[in-house]
Amino acid sequence: MYFPVADIELSPFVPPLIACCISFLTSMAGVSGAFLLLPFQVSVLGFDSPAVSSTNHLFNVVAIPSGIYRFIKEGRMVWPLTWLVILGTLPGVLGGVLIRITYLPSPKAFKMFVGLVLLYIGVKLSLDIIKQKPARTNGKKSTLEQANDFKISDSQLTWTSLEYTFEGIKYKVNTASVFILSLIVGLIGGIYGIGGGAIITPFLVSIYRLPIHTVAGASLMGTFVTSLTGVIFFQLLAFSSLAGMEQITPDYALGLLFGLGGAVGIYLGARMQRFFPAKPIKIILTCALLFTSLKYLFFS
Repeated sequence: MYFPVADIELSPFVPPLIACCISFLTSMAGVSGAFLLLPFQVSVLGFDSPAVSSTNHLFNVVAIPSGIYRFIKEGRMVWPLTWLVILGTLPGVLGGVLIRITYLPSPKAFKMFVGLVLLYIGVKLSLDIIKQKPARTNGKKSTLEQANDFKISDSQLTWTSLEYTFEGIKYKVNTASVFILSLIVGLIGGIYGIGGGAIITPFLVSIYRLPIHTVAGASLMGTFVTSLTGVIFFQLLAFSSLAGMEQITPDYALGLLFGLGGAVGIYLGARMQRFFPAKPIKIILTCALLFTSLKYLFFS
């Protein structure tokens, strides 16, 4: 099958299979998998024009809703955190799209940028794994008690703080700092084509010490909204003089195929997340991040 925007010929079964495998693992950490799917498109498929960013955004738009549905159904969506992430990343991703088109159109510069972003995320996750303490427990609980504890409760948002309870433990973070963080990662995510979710999750887990099982839903929802905005913005810019002669609109066929596979992977990952401890997921993600970042920085 020929994909005109990407200018590649590929079996239609490959994109959904690759996306499903990647998203199954990464969605447990609240990440769609777009941050790993982009290197696959650039390095393996040779799709390195600015359109790869918009195609990656399209993947998120198609793939993420299944995971969001699962987290909402299980009562693990921290809505105040979700709205904070959305409000911060949304304006940032618009600025990121403009930077990607204007200042980072060449494959070499873009790969260097991607490598630095992935390296930073990988280092943050590594430090979190090293510093991670054993989970706090309150003795053996019944299956019903465990199911109830795994749901998020008592969530509230004020101008100064965000609070919620998970597994009997109360968590509290500063509202303004989370908003500013979301704004910054939205800018980076807009450039990279991932919506910001892959960047904000390590921060929420490592710096704010929020449990990964609670930030996953909010991260995916924020990524979905900003990615949808990114696709629309790329499409609008394609009709303006800012894009020049460069192809920036998504390869819709390729993005949809990736998205369909990702939807299956994210749904299964969100469903299985509660049965997996956080540490193994972080270790696998960290290895993938560091390998990809070093490849882009030193071998491309």
